[in-house]
Amino acid sequence: MSVTIKPKTFKDLTKTAFLDKRGELTLSTQIKPHRKLDCLGLYCPEPVFRTRIEIDKLDVGQVLEVTADDLAAEEDIKRLVKRLGHQLIEIHKDGDQLQFLIKKLK
Repeated sequence: MSVTIKPKTFKDLTKTAFLDKRGELTLSTQIKPHRKLDCLGLYCPEPVFRTRIEIDKLDVGQVLEVTADDLAAEEDIKRLVKRLGHQLIEIHKDGDQLQFLIKKLK
């Protein structure tokens, strides 16, 4: 079962409520990225370099989705986003793949 709530103040933000495996109600934030970057199969430092280039292409307030499978990418991209002063909205892990949502703040 899934219920979607669209707040009036955020046109690209959606909250979805769903029942998890234990039958508990869970809220998930789904944000529509403005750009997507596929770094699957790339190893350090390439995902970080490419993420920086894509962030630079964004306008303030836009969101970048990065997908990577390098073990070092999780910490490296977290540090990059913090150092640049942007917001790491979410990290999603699915097996060996990582998905980052990064919002450009300045």
